[in-house]
Amino acid sequence: MTQNTSNTLHIVGGGMAGSEAAWQAANMGVQVVIHEMRPKVATFAHQTGNLGEMVCSNSFRSDDDEQNAVGLLHWEMRAANGLIMQTADKHRLPAGGALAVDRDPFAESVTAALKSHPNVTVDYGEITELPSDGHWIIATGPLTSAGLGAAIQAETGADSLAFFDAIAPIVYTESVNMDVAWFQSRYDKGETEAEQKAYLNCPMTEAQYEAFIVALLAADKTEFHEGETAGYFDGCLPIEVMAERGRETLRFGPMKPVGLTNPHDPDNRPHAVVQLRHDNSLGTLMNIVGFQTKMKYGAQTEVFKMIPGLENASFARLGGIHRNTFINSPTLLDNQMRMKAKPHIRFAGQITGVEGYVESAAMGLLAGRLAAAEILGQPMETAPLNTAMGALVHHITGGAEAKTFQPMNVNFGLFQPVDGLKGGRRGRKDRYKAYTDRAKADWTAWLATNESSIKV
Repeated sequence: MTQNTSNTLHIVGGGMAGSEAAWQAANMGVQVVIHEMRPKVATFAHQTGNLGEMVCSNSFRSDDDEQNAVGLLHWEMRAANGLIMQTADKHRLPAGGALAVDRDPFAESVTAALKSHPNVTVDYGEITELPSDGHWIIATGPLTSAGLGAAIQAETGADSLAFFDAIAPIVYTESVNMDVAWFQSRYDKGETEAEQKAYLNCPMTEAQYEAFIVALLAADKTEFHEGETAGYFDGCLPIEVMAERGRETLRFGPMKPVGLTNPHDPDNRPHAVVQLRHDNSLGTLMNIVGFQTKMKYGAQTEVFKMIPGLENASFARLGGIHRNTFINSPTLLDNQMRMKAKPHIRFAGQITGVEGYVESAAMGLLAGRLAAAEILGQPMETAPLNTAMGALVHHITGGAEAKTFQPMNVNFGLFQPVDGLKGGRRGRKDRYKAYTDRAKADWTAWLATNESSIKV
């Protein structure tokens, strides 16, 4: 595919990564075209044609920028005038120490911000070939279309990597039995009452839990197509897959009963607890936390109504499953996120092998800045290694073992050690604070250096 693209940056995909990349490049003075196939070409998971649509959870996870790597990534993106974090803060919902958002207004605001930007154009249409010239970022995410996926596979000469990502169900809040359930965040975490009561808890006795596990394991599941294999990413395992790993697995995962006191029965600790979290600002919808599933729809309603408090639940959306593709970035990309074989093409977002909304948007932020700087004739160094952004991009572009490469969330295991600090759990608090202090200093310096030479 040949186009006269001159100094325009073309971005394929208007999800978290593509939207953030477009915002960053446009703010640096580069003309940007976002190529988004929705709503003309639908996907299994998307419901609208909005940019930045959230299709799984509505959470950006921890917002703690001193003790959590995800929270640190939030901080770095805010410091870089990130559109995704600005919009998330604008549409924030109570979620304890996490950052959760009202998903529809969030996507509508992202769309409005980009469409009103004088340097951004949105072209609704599918790109099915790799471009032969120009400046491009491929940010098509986990649901890359078959045509473009085939073109990428043909160019790389390798089999595409894939895993399966499951979607959690959403319940109408009014249908929850509040004589059984109660609002409380674990350990009453949060600075406000809304944060301290951000989760709706449904308790289970041991007998109820055992019956639930039996039904879960016996339920009808979605069948895979011939030739497909279920290589799940551990951060988004379907609950039935977790249950297959051991009857107690869920009690030590999304159904752990710790940090909670049931006001309906304060003298008895629940054997397990199912938590729901607000999915919109009106409070009318709740998603079942950690309950991604590949059960068939009929089985889902039967099994989930076994949960105390959800016996009469009405579902706004049931769970689902879809294929999630990513490239082997350590072999294919350089540290500027460019395709080694076609350096006019960068990749960003989940297709690079990062996992999660935050990580995807962060890689879009970096790719957008790197591409814009190159177009402006003032190329910049990639993010410093000791920042969250730098640790993540280093991992996917060379730090990971290519033979065993799998999707990765940002975590402190990707960071270089700080000299003189103790290892192990006892030294963890001081160690994490040292990581975040160092990262903030390095990120601030990197931004200042680049923004002094390029108007951002």
